[in-house]
Amino acid sequence: MAAGGGGGRPPGPEPSLEPYVQTRIFKIIVIGDSNVGKTCLTFRFCGGTFPDKTEATIGVDFREKTVEIEGERIKVQVWDTAGQERFRKSMVEHYYRNVHAVVFVYDVTKMTSFTNLKMWIEECNGHAVPPLVPRVLVGNKCDLKDLIQVPSSMALKFADAHNMLLFETSAKDPQESQNVDAIFMCLACRLKAQRSLLCRDLEGRQGQARRLEAAHDTGTKASCPC
Repeated sequence: MAAGGGGGRPPGPEPSLEPYVQTRIFKIIVIGDSNVGKTCLTFRFCGGTFPDKTEATIGVDFREKTVEIEGERIKVQVWDTAGQERFRKSMVEHYYRNVHAVVFVYDVTKMTSFTNLKMWIEECNGHAVPPLVPRVLVGNKCDLKDLIQVPSSMALKFADAHNMLLFETSAKDPQESQNVDAIFMCLACRLKAQRSLLCRDLEGRQGQARRLEAAHDTGTKASCPC
């Protein structure tokens, strides 16, 4: 005769008591002339591959990748926009809204794509992107060494004048994939550090006795590419 049961919970794994932690999302937009390789850069970072065939981006497209920085999972959304004016007009306001970082891209084999950077910076500023939003400059297609028109010294001078880091890379060359990753991981690290300082600052203003500490400790330097 079976022993009578008491109405207890059936055997099974104990429920998790760990608190739910929402994954932070960083929106990074990629700007530049048509055919400089913006879409290919986003493919290389988010999927680790170079697309066999690409068509002109119409409007706005975005891809995302979840990364881990100092033990925290962060979702990086990379927004790719059309370089041609006729594809941009209806979407440009939405594109710049709530942006966290900006990547300006030019083709090292096309001087016009470099000189047009001033126009793209003016557009960015015209949509009230705050000065504290990190910005980087990327020279793409550096694998085409015999066709280079924009020397590194010129690009570096431009980057310094606009307070930007300069990356020269190739979305096509698999050996350059680490450099492509470094572009977006550098921005993600800077954004994480900025927001950590902002949270500490807000807590301090609320009267909590917590000393502000910059996020440039050895752990940050070891895990971030810039």
